[in-house]
Amino acid sequence: MLYEITFRFGIFLLIFFLVLGLEALFPKRKLGQKRIGRWITNWSLSIINTIGLRIISLIIPFAATAAAYDASINRLGLFNNISLPFWSELLITIVILDFVIWFQHFVTHKIPFLWKFHQIHHSDRDMDITTAIRFHPFEILFSMGIKILAVYILGPVVIAVILFEVILNASAILNHANFAIPKPIDKALRLIVVTPDMHRIHHSRVHKEHNTNFGFALSVWDRIFNTYKNEPDGGQSEMQVGLNWKDDKPTKLSWALLLPFRN
Repeated sequence: MLYEITFRFGIFLLIFFLVLGLEALFPKRKLGQKRIGRWITNWSLSIINTIGLRIISLIIPFAATAAAYDASINRLGLFNNISLPFWSELLITIVILDFVIWFQHFVTHKIPFLWKFHQIHHSDRDMDITTAIRFHPFEILFSMGIKILAVYILGPVVIAVILFEVILNASAILNHANFAIPKPIDKALRLIVVTPDMHRIHHSRVHKEHNTNFGFALSVWDRIFNTYKNEPDGGQSEMQVGLNWKDDKPTKLSWALLLPFRN
């Protein structure tokens, strides 16, 4: 478990600082709010979520990798009861878990109780790499619960779950990044993966736009389920991100933590 934490955190920091450099060198949009307030709140939410999950994992096997190990020991799940080549199982696991995250994301927009917590992520009035870690603790727990259920049903090898978590974290950082990708490259990438321009539409203040492009890693699910939008109606440069708040409240940690209980 210690090796997994070190590996995932190392990859996270590597990608984070690489993308931070890209944001500085090739910014896509001019940000309107002061960075320090937003970053303190977004990082604080991430630290609270990480500590909370680690505390819970000491009490019950409440981590996706631990669930995969437990499933293998007890012969639980699909892959523990059929024989497939290792690489086939690895690929199928990543694809299925990516769909599970897409579906979970979709329902957080459709079920009012879940939206109360997911709106914290969308309330960020600017969008950069720290938006990728801006989630309410309840949503993180809900997401982990969904992943654990999926892991027990699938019964994948532990390495497949670790690799998926790394891909998920990397995708989240890249999707929320504020750097420009040349249009021809962006168009080609979107055939397979979600790009920053594609995901930014999902953070539009316009309701019909933030109900599109739910994907994190693979772009195929939005195309299959007809939730894909190619460009925002007003264009990328004119599109406003965030929800209804036009002040600095979303930059405050206490406001973000308590928002679901206010409405």
